[in-house]
This record gives sequence, structure tokens and C-alpha cells, in this order.
Amino acid sequence: MIKYLKPHEDKCVGCGNCTSTCSRLYFKEDNPAKSRIQVFQMEMGKYRILVCDQECRKCVMECPTQAITVNAQGVVMINKGLCVGCLACVAACPTGAMRYFPGESTPFKCIACGACVKNCPADALEVAEKEDSPVSRRPFEVAEAARKKEVGE
Repeated sequence: MIKYLKPHEDKCVGCGNCTSTCSRLYFKEDNPAKSRIQVFQMEMGKYRILVCDQECRKCVMECPTQAITVNAQGVVMINKGLCVGCLACVAACPTGAMRYFPGESTPFKCIACGACVKNCPADALEVAEKEDSPVSRRPFEVAEAARKKEVGE
């Protein structure tokens, strides 16, 4: 199973509580540009919510130091101690969910922590689970095989 943040864009009112909560939690400042969740206003009062779906895992494949792994809950995690800040993961992310803010040492992404869910007045977000498909497992398996080969396991 993959734990992920599931947006309900039809419920979003664009209040910004989610981005504010996230940036305060992880960066200790209210700055939407430093939020792991992004909300974009579209036409006619509609909103697009961008978060990592945890399934693509192209970032796992592209990380040259194996700083990006998948935990037991299926969440893609970044080990800041191993990250060299090359931003290959940011370039590889097809949706823009892997983010970087100038001046920070490492990239960041949503880890489905749920803090934003608790502060959403419109119930536009939930932490959910979905099946881990063979397609989503493939990048993880390839990266894990490469890691094992490198360390001689």
C-alpha cells in the first residue's frame, strides 16, 4: 500500500491554510513557496492542488547518492544527510511535486504527514492509501538492485 495525500479539488476554497501549515511546520515560516503542497487558482474559482502521488518514483531512479528511498508505507523520502543537492530529482519529477527553494540545501516534497489535512476548513485533503502497482514498484526495485550491486550485497 502507498500512503499519500489525496486532494479533493472540487472542495478547495483557496484559503491557503494548507500551504501555510506546511511551510510553518517544515521551514518555521509562513511562505507558500516553501510549502510541500501547492495550490494554483484556475479559472472561475477552481483550484488545482499539487502534491506528490508517491507512485511515479522517477526521483528514486535519478538520485545519484541513493538519498531518495521508499519507506514501509510507500512514501518517497529524502535523506538529507545523503543528499548532495544536485537537484536531479527535481528535474526528473514530471509533475513538479519535487520542489526546491533557492538557498535551501536540499529539495523537498510532500510526505503525506497530514498536518495540512487537520487545518483544511473545506475537507479538501485527506491522507489515503492505494495499492502499490507493479509499475510504481519498478523504479524502486531498479534503484534497490543498483544500490545492492554497489555495496556488494
